[in-house]
Amino acid sequence: MALTDKKRRFADALLSGASNRAAAIEAGYSEKTASQAGSKLAKDPDVLAHMERKKAVEKAKDEARVEGKSFNLQDLSRMFSDPLQFLKAVMNDGGEDMKLRVEAAKTMMPYVHGKIADQGKKESKKAAANSASKGRFGPSPPPKLVVDNR
Repeated sequence: MALTDKKRRFADALLSGASNRAAAIEAGYSEKTASQAGSKLAKDPDVLAHMERKKAVEKAKDEARVEGKSFNLQDLSRMFSDPLQFLKAVMNDGGEDMKLRVEAAKTMMPYVHGKIADQGKKESKKAAANSASKGRFGPSPPPKLVVDNR
């Protein structure tokens, strides 16, 4: 299964130092079943993967701080000068949350693929009228004029 919002909140609470039960309550699970839910979620592969990703990001930030570098939005803008490149990178990043990847794909879609009917109201009405006027209900052809030169 995918990482749900409750699972994400549980993992974030665990990373902040809460116990399984307290993290489950903080994530929105019932206090009566929080111990069981916490124990079950602590073993969930999606939760464990999310926690590993968070730890890796924090480790990279710490290493950047030690080296005297700081990662900010301007660094990101230098990495991706084109917004479509950024959205593509987020969409194709397997370590990113699935909802975020889907939203990036949805956001990118209108810029990559055009609409099927890319015409205005007047043009579409005119095209519909032209297609309706063909066939049985269309105007009849003008009479044929025959010239007899005897």
